[in-house]
Amino acid sequence: MATPDVFLQGEHDIFSSASRFDHTKGDAKSRGFALEKKIEYLESLNDRVSNRRARRWINDRILLELVPRLTGDEIRGLFAPPPWGDEAQPSPFCFTNVGEWDKFRNIDMDKEAGAIEALKGSSSSKKKSRVDADKIAALTAWHRVDCKTRDAFRRSFLPELVNGYEESIRAFVSEAGNEEVLVIYVQDPFHRLLLHGVCEFYNLVSTTETETKGTKVLKMTKIKKKKAGNNELPIISLCQFMKMAKGGFW
Repeated sequence: MATPDVFLQGEHDIFSSASRFDHTKGDAKSRGFALEKKIEYLESLNDRVSNRRARRWINDRILLELVPRLTGDEIRGLFAPPPWGDEAQPSPFCFTNVGEWDKFRNIDMDKEAGAIEALKGSSSSKKKSRVDADKIAALTAWHRVDCKTRDAFRRSFLPELVNGYEESIRAFVSEAGNEEVLVIYVQDPFHRLLLHGVCEFYNLVSTTETETKGTKVLKMTKIKKKKAGNNELPIISLCQFMKMAKGGFW
């Protein structure tokens, strides 16, 4: 229970007691220390005072001490905000062309929906035309492959083997010069046939020669670019083309 002297202590007496922690003088560190002490003192009084009015006054004093001092402009902004007080700062839209902004603001909703649909249709048509161009390029490359080799691909595709050939050949087409030659050693006749088919797909010249190393006879395939040929790589690879063809996309 609170002591009688605390009960009898008025607002003026509490303020006088708290004023000994005055922090208006001295450096920032000392003022901050004094402010902390003042708040601690007021909080300790709040725990001891049972009078509701005095406790409410102490809480108000604590809040006032915690709130930073406002400038005149800040106070005017709180009590007289735009549009009742000072004029508001112009927004970026105010600096735009009035006619252009009115066109945007007053656009008919049906026209807006139609314009959005037209943009969507234009985007989808461009995407479709690009896909169609890629398909045509892959079909053109496929028709460069010899008929017998195309039948071999259909009978036995061997995707892992063909993909390995394609990686080497696509890197060769992208990075090598016109006079450079790519040499790949393939001993299996059927695998060599598939390799020649990959070269034809990418519009390259491939010839197989025999090389003797001691008692071993090796088959090597030399690959080079055509002098007057189109060396642009198709977006759809041969493996992708074959998978799409088997899936019924062609």
